[in-house]
Amino acid sequence: MTPPVAWNSGRLHFGGDYNPEQWPRSVWAEDLDLMKESGFSLATVGVFSWAHLEPTPGEYRFEWLDDVLDGLAAAGVAVDLATATASPPPWLAHRHPESLPVDHDGRTRWPGARQAYCPSSTAWRDAALELVTRLANRYAEHPALRMWHVGNEYGCHTSRCWCDVCAEGFRAWLTDRYGDVDGLNHAWGTAFWSQRYSSLEEVLPPRLTPDGAWANPTQQLDFRRFASDLLLSEYRAERDVLHRLSPGVPVTTNFMVMTRFNQLDYWAWAAEVDVVSTDYYPDFADPLTHVEAALCADMTRGLAGGAPWLLMETSPSAVNWQPRNTAKRPGKLRRDALQQVAHGADGFNVFQFRASVAGAEKFHSGLVPHAGTDTRLWREVVELGDLLGRLGEVSGSRVDAEVALVFDWQAWWGCELDSHPSVDVRYPDRARALHRALWDLGVAVDVVAPGASLEGYRLVVVPTLYLVDDAAVAVLDSYVRDGGHVVVTYFSGIVDENDHVRAGGYPGAFRDLLGVRVEEFAPLLEGQRVQLDDGGSGDVWTEDLALAGAEAVVRCVDGPVPGAPAVTRNRYGEGTAWYVATRTDEETTARLVERMVAEAGVSPVAATSPGVEVQRRRSGERTWLFVINHTDERVQVPASGTDLVTGVAVDEAVSVEPGGVAVVREGAQS
Repeated sequence: MTPPVAWNSGRLHFGGDYNPEQWPRSVWAEDLDLMKESGFSLATVGVFSWAHLEPTPGEYRFEWLDDVLDGLAAAGVAVDLATATASPPPWLAHRHPESLPVDHDGRTRWPGARQAYCPSSTAWRDAALELVTRLANRYAEHPALRMWHVGNEYGCHTSRCWCDVCAEGFRAWLTDRYGDVDGLNHAWGTAFWSQRYSSLEEVLPPRLTPDGAWANPTQQLDFRRFASDLLLSEYRAERDVLHRLSPGVPVTTNFMVMTRFNQLDYWAWAAEVDVVSTDYYPDFADPLTHVEAALCADMTRGLAGGAPWLLMETSPSAVNWQPRNTAKRPGKLRRDALQQVAHGADGFNVFQFRASVAGAEKFHSGLVPHAGTDTRLWREVVELGDLLGRLGEVSGSRVDAEVALVFDWQAWWGCELDSHPSVDVRYPDRARALHRALWDLGVAVDVVAPGASLEGYRLVVVPTLYLVDDAAVAVLDSYVRDGGHVVVTYFSGIVDENDHVRAGGYPGAFRDLLGVRVEEFAPLLEGQRVQLDDGGSGDVWTEDLALAGAEAVVRCVDGPVPGAPAVTRNRYGEGTAWYVATRTDEETTARLVERMVAEAGVSPVAATSPGVEVQRRRSGERTWLFVINHTDERVQVPASGTDLVTGVAVDEAVSVEPGGVAVVREGAQS
């Protein structure tokens, strides 16, 4: 179903979670006034309200929510109405203890926090669907309703359950995937360690095994797939109720597209939502968190198929759950918002409108802080709301990119299974490094799934694609044969979709494409580095690599395999395939990427320098250049048009203050 209702409606939404149930009614009127003052336009309501909406089984109290939604409608605030099923009320576990999740050691996880449910529990599902049905019947026609919000951050706390009911569901899922026990035995390689099954009824989830013995890797991988699909089935069940009872209103759930979260296969999930939305929370300990934010925004836009998407949550300032929760410095909120919009978001929402005074998140920031409105944060909030309101013309536009980065959550799961050559190989690592090098050059990047069309891209980046199926391999092969440029990093193409090694020499699926053959891996010890003959260095990984048509661009000077190629380049058909066989240092990575970009004929969005982010959105012939200055120096970026931030005409270059932003409506249309 494609909903006819446009959630963005020609504006950039500024909003966030609104939790009036935490406050006396006397505060509600003040909240509405403050929303008007700040330009707050989209409220996510009811995410954690199940216990308020159904305080005891079958007793529903909607009157308070009626008043909240009526007030928001009168204030001109659209509502992203939650189904409230994110966290069940205490009475559910009390009456149905079998609904609680069980970990791989057989221990029950108890209520007292959130997401205390087994995804296979019929008691939980039945109660959830009844609540969703009542909400849809009551509010489908409410004038404030703009979007439905199913669940919340699926998999954040309960991503898998190892109980007997889930075991039964896992067996049914395996039957659908493999047909019979013979198919499963082949896929799981059960000839190893006497694991052969005589019946699918013998199969269990990968529970705690004897000390020092690893569970079957394909069993682990399939259980991750099953768990993602199981949660997705819960989402679909609620969505289908909403589509039936509230037709035309888009349905979403907030993903967690971050390089620190990998519990769900978001390529599968993206196909099931009407609007792609995500949460992004920065790691305050990472000085380059703004670069990761750009990558995650590109990933989210990829999940949306290039269409505008919604940042559902981020923090206006500090969070409460990191070891050290620092507040955002002046100007950071505006940079964060404009960065997300630059990468394709048509809305910037935060958690939360008003900071909570009780509970686990009482030190998590809100747009209205504990100190009230006579604060720097509130003044920045009002300024941001005004700015986003003035940028409404950008809504609906898209981002152009000449580079694609292949990213896959199933490959991530496979890459980080146990009993591998090195624990230091982490799936997101090379994606982050290569994306950063492109970001520094001002090059726009699309993120695509393995096997997706690569038409129109000049350069394709394939970082650590450990697990890949034949269809995705064929797409890359054809792309390069037809003249494309690709760079592949180590530990790619190693296994098929069943986690079976592609025999004949590494890197398995990509040997011919890359023109190399590896007999053995030579991972480096912790802290060990290898010198490269271009003056750079590598760590984590090297290989006993032989050239099979490729040329050596960089070689190892020392290490386990002195003289071995570390970077290769292969002419393949009409195109070029690069291979990077070590974890190159930052400067070496930057030099290599700059050369690859030049050879592929990739153009930057604009001339820039490290720390100055540039991105362009386009709608037909209209274009907008975003410049986000993450440095402490004033910068100038070539541009011509009108800066919508300042209202000043721009001739030849836009000047952006330290920590500042610019959005230039380019060309004659200005």
